[in-house]
Amino acid sequence: MTIRPERPRVEPVIIYEDESLLVLNKPAGLVVHADGRTVEVTLVDWLIAHYPEIISVGEPLILASGEKIHRPGIVHRLDRETSGVLVVAKTKKTYEFLKDQFQNRETAKTYRAFAWGRMTRDEGRIDMAIGKSRKNFRQWVAGLRTKGEARDAITDYKVLIKTDAFTYLEAYPRTGRTHQIRVHLKALNFPVVGDTLYAPGKPYALGFERAALHAHTLVIDMPDGSRRKFEAPLPPDFLAAEETLRKTVTVADSETV
Repeated sequence: MTIRPERPRVEPVIIYEDESLLVLNKPAGLVVHADGRTVEVTLVDWLIAHYPEIISVGEPLILASGEKIHRPGIVHRLDRETSGVLVVAKTKKTYEFLKDQFQNRETAKTYRAFAWGRMTRDEGRIDMAIGKSRKNFRQWVAGLRTKGEARDAITDYKVLIKTDAFTYLEAYPRTGRTHQIRVHLKALNFPVVGDTLYAPGKPYALGFERAALHAHTLVIDMPDGSRRKFEAPLPPDFLAAEETLRKTVTVADSETV
C-alpha cells in the first residue's frame, strides 16, 4: 500500500480511545478512504500514519475495475462533506465485533441537518427503498425505478426549527444505505442545504460551503460489555446557522435543542 506523506488540511479530533477502538470527530471535507477516481489525502492515510499497527485490520473494497482499496479499521463511513462521529477498530477482533453491530442494526445514530423548505410534519418516518440512479452513476434514488435492486431504507426524523425557507432537523437512520439521509430528504423535496449532488440548482445558504449534514451521536456496544454514547459537538457552521434561524422564527415555530 502506498502511504501518502501529506497531512489532511483539517485533521480529525479524537473523542475517545482505548486499546481496541478509536472514536473520531471527522471534519467536513475529509474523505474516509480512496475511491479509485481521485487522489487526495484521506482519513485512512491519517490513521496509518498515527496507528500503523492497524494496517491489517478490516477488509478492502474491491472496485468494479478490480482495484483494491484498503480501508484499515473502517467499519462504517461518512460522506466527504459530512462531519461528525466515526468509530474505527484497532484490532481484528474489534473490527468483527463492530461490523456485526452495524450489519445487524444494533447501533443508534443521530444526525443533524439543515434542509431546504418548510417541512409540514414535525416528526415522521421515511420508509422508501433506495437504489442506484439510472441517470447519474453518482446518485442514489428513493421511491423511483432504480438501476438494479433497491434495498429497504428507513429514516425517522424530528423537526427542531423551521422557517418559511428552511428546516433544521434531527434524523435517525434505522438502516445504513449510501447517502441515505440525503436521498430520503431529496425524495420528500426537502434536500439538504449545500448538497450539490442532490440539489444542484440550489445555491449555498445559511453560511454553509458544504452539505449541511453532521453525524451528531453514535451509540454502540463496547467490547467490555457496556453500551456507550459518543457525541461530536456541532461545528461552527452548524452553530451559526442555528442562530440565524432562531432569529427569524417565533416561539411557536421552534423548540429547545
